[in-house]
Amino acid sequence: MNTPLLFTILLTALTGVGGLGLGGGLAVLLRHESPRTASLLLSFTAGLMLCIVSLDMVPEAVGASPALWMAPLCLLLGFAVTFLLNCWIDKSVHHSDHNHPHVCACGHHDLHTAGIVLAAAVALHNMPVGMAIGTTVAADGVSYAAAIAAATIALHNIPEGMSIAIPLLHDGSKAASAVAVASLSGLPTVIGAVLGYYMGTQAPAALSIALSLAGGAMLYVVFFELLPEAYQQWRSRWAMLFSVVGFALGVLLIFSHAH
Repeated sequence: MNTPLLFTILLTALTGVGGLGLGGGLAVLLRHESPRTASLLLSFTAGLMLCIVSLDMVPEAVGASPALWMAPLCLLLGFAVTFLLNCWIDKSVHHSDHNHPHVCACGHHDLHTAGIVLAAAVALHNMPVGMAIGTTVAADGVSYAAAIAAATIALHNIPEGMSIAIPLLHDGSKAASAVAVASLSGLPTVIGAVLGYYMGTQAPAALSIALSLAGGAMLYVVFFELLPEAYQQWRSRWAMLFSVVGFALGVLLIFSHAH
């Protein structure tokens, strides 16, 4: 196994499985998530992810694309596929609730189901997100940029790991089981990263497509999940300010190696 591929697998296992597992562990320790802390963390992560997509992934995709229209089109396609996937997940959840009207909305069974469904949703999300790391390694090798992308995904996974574990813990699941479910939902990150790596090493056009699709998926996560959830947790301008701080830190990290 070559060094960049091994680096990709280890990095995504650490950030995907490890990040979600860390979030699950924090949920066990804290039991109750502070809305203000969650909001600031989500906003900061959104700004950091937006910077990575805008200033690293998209320019790389445009540079590798044989035609100018390919990268923007694939960016929209990645966004649309992720949007439709989430619509399907939401529809499945509502359909399940409709088929079981006797289950109380605040009952333990619903809490357990919510945790498992969320774990499945996170697992599906992590496939294209993992592609972002794989394509970055394919483009830059064992690099600083790949480590930055992985760090942002790890930060994003911590609150998701907490959100998976909290309903399971309230349902009465053991701490080890809740952390295990959160951790296992990160395995598709590794699969997506390997897929993105092989796509990126085939040809410049394949690299451009993979980077753009992954970037579109990450934009969906930023604008349809992280920022709305951050504002819902704490309706304050400080939450939005932390997005700017995250973006600024991303600029510093991306371009610091150039000076």
